[in-house]
Amino acid sequence: MLAGHRGDVILEVSDLVKYFPVTGGIFSRTVGHVKAVDGISFFIGQGETLGIVGESGCGKSTTGRVILRLIEPTNGRAFFEGQDIFALKGEAVRKLRRRMQIIFQDPYSSLNPRMTVGDLVGEPLKVHGILNPSDRKDRVHDLMARVGLDAYHYHKYPHEFSGGQRQRVGIARALALNPGLIVCDEPVSALDVSIQSQVLNLLKDLQQEFSLAYMFISHNLAVVKHISDRVMVMYLGRIVETADTDALFDHPQHPYTISLLSAIPTMDPAVKCKRIILTGDVPSPVNIPTGCRFHTRCPYRFDRCLIEDPRFGDIGNAHFVACHLMEQRDG
Repeated sequence: MLAGHRGDVILEVSDLVKYFPVTGGIFSRTVGHVKAVDGISFFIGQGETLGIVGESGCGKSTTGRVILRLIEPTNGRAFFEGQDIFALKGEAVRKLRRRMQIIFQDPYSSLNPRMTVGDLVGEPLKVHGILNPSDRKDRVHDLMARVGLDAYHYHKYPHEFSGGQRQRVGIARALALNPGLIVCDEPVSALDVSIQSQVLNLLKDLQQEFSLAYMFISHNLAVVKHISDRVMVMYLGRIVETADTDALFDHPQHPYTISLLSAIPTMDPAVKCKRIILTGDVPSPVNIPTGCRFHTRCPYRFDRCLIEDPRFGDIGNAHFVACHLMEQRDG
């Protein structure tokens, strides 16, 4: 069952798994698997932003790429606007991608340096055979204006822009085909702080205008709090907590979430924040610990954590947590 399931769902994911084979030896035989995503279920509503957070290697970017079929899943099911994403083949996948787009982390490497802005933004329309050349150009100018680019930028190349302007080009390109869902993979992490707020506000304005749903992947918790309606916290390929943004930031329940939120700096000198430093490194996704995956770093672990995987349960108000401490408290 999906956590907090409600109406107007645009994306519904069940038991998603993605393993990458590890090869070794002379014959490059498979000797293990990197368990990047290991059985997660979630949904995104129409016009909603789901923030996905976690340390590097937790599987958040892999999740987005699997949903878009940029890489193939190992197991699981996903439905976008009622269509079974993983069952589609050939031309059906191509048509689906008109409704699902991505904004990449690096606004420079994601743009072809040999193409002008006009060509970059208009390329999706050309590939899918949408509009004639004249109308296509008008559409590109309209998209550029909507993301804050001037008409004279049409003939310029990516190297002639700042990082923030290049990311605006990427956003315009993602909007070209009128998508319903955009995967935002660390879209502001490569930008200056002053530019980050401009791009985030642009994304929020565009969301309201076009009723877009965002899967917003980031390690910056302050950014996630600003833009997200709900937040999903991942650790080592699994979801450990998910809730509405205010509930999660005001009342985090999982020890991992609490430690993440304690790292957010505050500008108020009167507020005393206790920084929780986790000991040890994140275990290898090739060799997952038994029981709770977080027990090797958790300050509250007890015997049950070492042998039994915690149940992902609702603690009230669609706030879901995977932790034995919650089960003990409820019991």
